[in-house]
Amino acid sequence: MPHFILDCSESILEKQKPRKVIEAVFETAFSTGLFDRDDIKVRLNPYKYSLVQSEEADFIHVFGNIMEGRTEDQKAELSYAIVATLTTLFPEVPVISMNIRDFEMASYCNKSMI
Repeated sequence: MPHFILDCSESILEKQKPRKVIEAVFETAFSTGLFDRDDIKVRLNPYKYSLVQSEEADFIHVFGNIMEGRTEDQKAELSYAIVATLTTLFPEVPVISMNIRDFEMASYCNKSMI
């Protein structure tokens, strides 16, 4: 559990291999010390059509879904680290952003809990 879902313009995949992008986010999340390696999940959703800043432009947005209990500072540092990593991989991309949402333990369920 945490899940990092990257939405991006399809042309991002021409600039870097998808596996490299996914691994970069994975390793950055792990390097924060907030998560166990075996718990981190990263997915990438390329979009063929989008409008960014009123035009067709490249973008990457990361949705971080993590279990509640991290401090605001920890979440801010996580966001910063992942955006910095992606900015290094894609210096020419005008919009790279991230937000973090907390899962509530009371309502979370996965297969291993059944």
